[in-house]
Parts: sequence; C-alpha cells; structure tokens
Amino acid sequence: MEYLLEIPGRLDGLNSYTAANRTNPRKGGKVKHDNENKIIWCIRQQLNGVHIEKPVLIYYHFYEKDNRRDGDNILSCATKFIQDSLTKTHVLQEDNRKCIPHFYHDVSVDKENPRIEVTITELTPEQSKMTLKDLLKDLETG
Repeated sequence: MEYLLEIPGRLDGLNSYTAANRTNPRKGGKVKHDNENKIIWCIRQQLNGVHIEKPVLIYYHFYEKDNRRDGDNILSCATKFIQDSLTKTHVLQEDNRKCIPHFYHDVSVDKENPRIEVTITELTPEQSKMTLKDLLKDLETG
C-alpha cells in the first residue's frame, strides 16, 4: 500500500532552527512546534484514520520556490519534523529504523507551488532488509 502526504509551502531549514536554538531554547522549541503543527494539520486532512504497522520506505520530494537553500539544510529538519509528526498522529508506530528502514529525497524548484510531497510505501519484512538500491529495483519490477 502507498500513501501520499502533501505539505504546502516549505518548512524551516536547519540553519533557521539552529539560529533559533542559539537565541533561546524556547524559541527553538517553538520553531519545532510550529512546523509540527503545520504537518499534523496536513496529516489529519489527508491521512485521517491511517495506522501503518508494517515497515515503510519514505520518499520526500521537496519543491522549493528557488535554488537558495542547500539540499541538506532543507531536508535535515524537515525529515525529522515530518517523521515525528507521523508518529505523534499514530500513522507510524515509531520513527526508528525498524519502522522506517529506508528513506530518500529529491529537491526541485516550483516557483508557483512550493510544497513537500511525502510518499509512504509499506514494505514486506524481506523488503525492509534490502539495501535501498535493491529495494528500489524490487519495487520497480514488482
């Protein structure tokens, strides 16, 4: 089974999250809380009632409004915030490597519609033990 979650706009990157934490730990906590609230709202609208018990592969496709932010700045916090939110809403049981053995990402530009598309694919126990390279080939042929 495959699920799609779309988050409009963009989330704070690692640079802004780090700066907020250096200013004041409460400010950093507010940044995380605000980002998670946005994600949780999207989860409740799009994945209401979904509870996945199998291991999953998560594919993140970030559509940025321009090329200004580095890929690692974008995905460092976003993947953390999204996976924590998926756990808080009980879509996923946990966000550990047993539940999420693999994830990967792409970054593109869409000036008109910046967003994050999160594709969650349930895996069999055998697939969860594969390398990402072999897993992607298996999913393509399966």
